[in-house]
Amino acid sequence: MSETEQAPGPGPEVLDALNATASNGTEALNATAKFVATPEGTALAYGSLVLMALLPIFFGALRSVTCSKSKELGENDYDTGFRNASDMPETITGRDAARFPIIASCTLFGLYLFFKVFSQEYINLLLSVYFFGLGVLALSHTMSPLMSRIFPDSFSNKQYQLLFTQGSGESKEEIVNYEFDTKNLVCLLISSVVGVWYLLKKHWIANNLFGLAFALNGVELLHLNNVSTGCILLGGLFVYDVFWVSVWTNVMVTVAKSFEAPIKLVFPQDLLERGLEASNFAMLGLGDIVIPGIFIALLLRFDVSLKKNSRTYFYSSFLAYIFGLGLTIFVMHTFKHAQPALLYLVPACVGFPVIVALIKGELTEMFRYEETPPEDSEPKEDTEEKKDQ
Repeated sequence: MSETEQAPGPGPEVLDALNATASNGTEALNATAKFVATPEGTALAYGSLVLMALLPIFFGALRSVTCSKSKELGENDYDTGFRNASDMPETITGRDAARFPIIASCTLFGLYLFFKVFSQEYINLLLSVYFFGLGVLALSHTMSPLMSRIFPDSFSNKQYQLLFTQGSGESKEEIVNYEFDTKNLVCLLISSVVGVWYLLKKHWIANNLFGLAFALNGVELLHLNNVSTGCILLGGLFVYDVFWVSVWTNVMVTVAKSFEAPIKLVFPQDLLERGLEASNFAMLGLGDIVIPGIFIALLLRFDVSLKKNSRTYFYSSFLAYIFGLGLTIFVMHTFKHAQPALLYLVPACVGFPVIVALIKGELTEMFRYEETPPEDSEPKEDTEEKKDQ
C-alpha cells in the first residue's frame, strides 16, 4: 500500500508496491514515469481516484447495515444479488485480524517466488480467468439493487434455483444452492459483457468497474466483530505495509510489475492529451479502500446501535479517511518518494473516532460494542425454544 510519483525528469518506470493478501489484494497509489504529467492531468487523476475510493466505502457501509440486520434475523432477505450463504457477511474475529498480516506476507512472498520461477504469461492467464469469474459475480451483486429499482413492477420476475446435490436419500448433501431471479440474470449478462471486455482488452474502465465492485462487496460483506479487532487489523497491516514498502521494496515492485488483475483503481494522467486511449496511470490499490472501509462500516453500525439518530462516528472516520488519503498524496508530491498509504490512513481512521468518543464520553461503550457471528445465533434460538417448552 505504497504510493510513488514520477521523477522530475525522464527515467525508468516507477511502480508502487503491491500488498497481496489471501482474501484480497492490497496495493496503493502510484504513478508511472513515462512522461511528465501536466498539473491539470495529475489533479484530475488523483481527484478521480479519491472520489472512486469514497464511493465504495460510503455505499458499502450503508449496505453493511442492511446486511447486518438480515444477519441478526437469520435471514438473507435483502435484495443484493444471488440469495445464498455466500451473500451473508463474513465476521472477522481478533484471531483472524492477528493472523491477517502474516498470511498477507506469505502470500506476497509466494507470488514473488512464483513470478521468479514460472512464466509470467501463464500465471497472468490463470489470474485473468479467475478474476473474470469473481468480477462478473461481484459486479452482478453490486448492480442488483439498482436493477430492482429500474425494472417496473409489471416486469415478470421469475424465480429460479440452481441446486447440485451429492448422494441420495438421507445422505444427500447440498453442494451448490443458488436462488436467483430474472433481474439477477440481466445483471449477470451485463457483468459478463464487462468481463469479456476486460479479458480481451484489459481496458482501464473495465478494470475500474470490477475494482469498484470488489471494494464495495468487501466493505459490505467483511464485518469486524468489534472495534478492538479493527484496531488489531489496522495496526497489523500498518506494520506490514511499512515493512514491505520500506525494507523489502524489491519484492513489492517485482509483484507489482508482474501481477495483472483488477485489484486496483486506475485513472490516466494523460487523459486530457490522449482521451480514452491514455496509458500513463495513477493507481490506488483496493486494500487502501477495503481495509479502512470495513472499519468505517463497523463504526456506522455502532452509530446505528446507539439509536440516537446520528452518524457521528461514521462521518468522523469518513472525513478522517479523506484527510489521510489527501495527506498521503501531499507527502508523496512533496518528497517525490514512495509512501505507505496506511502509514497515514490508520492513525487518521482510528484516531479521529477515538478522540470524538473521548469528547462525548462514549469510549468505553465503543470498545464494548460487539457483533455476534451468524453461527452463534442458532444455539441461542435453540436454547430459548427449549426453555419455552
